Amino acid sequence: MLPTPRPPPSAEAQAAKLRSILESAVTAIITIDDRGLIENINPATERLFAYDPAELIGQNVKVLMPEPYKAQHDGYITNYQTTSVKKIIGIGREVSGRRRDGTTFPLHLSVSEFEADGRRYFTGMIHDLSDRRHVEEALRESERRLAQAQKMEAVGQLTGGIAHDFNNLLLVITGNHELLEQRLDREDQKVLLKEAHDAAVLGSKLTDQLLTFARRRYMDTQVIHLNEQVVGIADMLRRTLGEHISLSTALDPSAWPILVDPGQFQSAIVNMAVNGRDAMGQGGKLVIETRNIVLDGGHADFHTELTPGEYVQLSISDTGSGMSPEIRDRVFEPFFTTKEMGRGTGLGLAMVYGFVKQSGGHVTIYSEPGHGTSINIYFPRVDGVAPEASPQPKGRIDPHAREIILVVEDDDRVRRLTITRLKLIGYQVLEASDGPKALDLLSKTLLVDLVFTDLIMPGGMSGREVAARARQLKPGIKVLLTSGYAEELVHGDDLQREQLKVLRKPYHQADLVAALRDVLTAKSAA
Repeated sequence: MLPTPRPPPSAEAQAAKLRSILESAVTAIITIDDRGLIENINPATERLFAYDPAELIGQNVKVLMPEPYKAQHDGYITNYQTTSVKKIIGIGREVSGRRRDGTTFPLHLSVSEFEADGRRYFTGMIHDLSDRRHVEEALRESERRLAQAQKMEAVGQLTGGIAHDFNNLLLVITGNHELLEQRLDREDQKVLLKEAHDAAVLGSKLTDQLLTFARRRYMDTQVIHLNEQVVGIADMLRRTLGEHISLSTALDPSAWPILVDPGQFQSAIVNMAVNGRDAMGQGGKLVIETRNIVLDGGHADFHTELTPGEYVQLSISDTGSGMSPEIRDRVFEPFFTTKEMGRGTGLGLAMVYGFVKQSGGHVTIYSEPGHGTSINIYFPRVDGVAPEASPQPKGRIDPHAREIILVVEDDDRVRRLTITRLKLIGYQVLEASDGPKALDLLSKTLLVDLVFTDLIMPGGMSGREVAARARQLKPGIKVLLTSGYAEELVHGDDLQREQLKVLRKPYHQADLVAALRDVLTAKSAA
């Protein structure tokens, strides 16, 4: 006997099943009518765009689009209804979406159409591509850094081999000079021999510089204290740099001991200082700083070549012309120089690089055209008798963090890291990639407690200008600046008068917690 066929589900049952599917879907799903007005959204859409259903139902779907898609959307629908030419329906493509707070993100949009009650409708399926983009960007940056490190390693090996062979040739030349000198009795011949010998000695110094870059030079390492070395060389540097350069120091009295060659260390300071002087043709400031720093996993984005541990940081910062990214990536290469002929060999920073690497440390450069340069060197701490260090702050979260913070940072990688850090602390976060976008967001958003902005940004608006305009838009709003430049160069009298605090990059999570709480609990600027 055949089973009795089941009756078809009722319209109500089908509708309930459809609602269940839409509500459980992790993909954002939006239905619009033939005028572009939103008919339905699912919970995934609410989470992705941060809107309540009542705020979207009946609105034109272009409210979820940034420009230029927003201005062009109605034309897309009209063109399709007129010509039946499909540009996205049934095909899909990558575009951008706009959240309720004004931030944008990459997404993949696929659209299908259906008819009901004689009307045409469209359903959009939206996939957030932010994580994929972040992974792709991180992979590209990792590949770039690896290629740069491999290039420097290859150049170092080639340079070391050449320097070694050249030293052997110079040994033969200088040795024969000494033997020949004993056989000469005419003064004019001795003068010629001395000139040839002096040239060979200069050649030997050149090979020493190359061997330093190649990390093949003998190092007479000793346990030293950076501050003593800096103080000991400061007076000589002032005479060398000239009256048009103002030299100052900011030395951490608790700086840990390190193991380096003192002579090579002092040569490195001189090379960096002279390089900074040459970038300040019209005069300026040079600041030498020391401080202790503990690198953990949170600093991986900034110090990929350093293992977690305790380091002493030496920074030399200038107010010179700065460098473009293309030049910055090449400054440690031997014989690379931007100076005119006769003003440099291109070996100064190459020697610094080799010395630091051979000492087990790392060196980075923070620079932007027109805003000076900071060279940061990280030496591993060594065991030994050292002044008692001040205790490191332990807090990584803030139980009082309830405020909304607007992050303004042009570097995508740094901005993402900052947002992650702030959310881990407990804050709510908005973001902008430059000053004008930040001010536009502030003019449309009521609830922002603090603006956390980079001091130096492209686009014609500095962090200081963002702070001033933000205070005009929202009197009483708090501002925290951040910068990779020396503390003295960014903490000018003007910033102090404007009650603007600057958090120096790179910083610890605990430093960020403390700085934000200090600013948020301080009295507002007048």
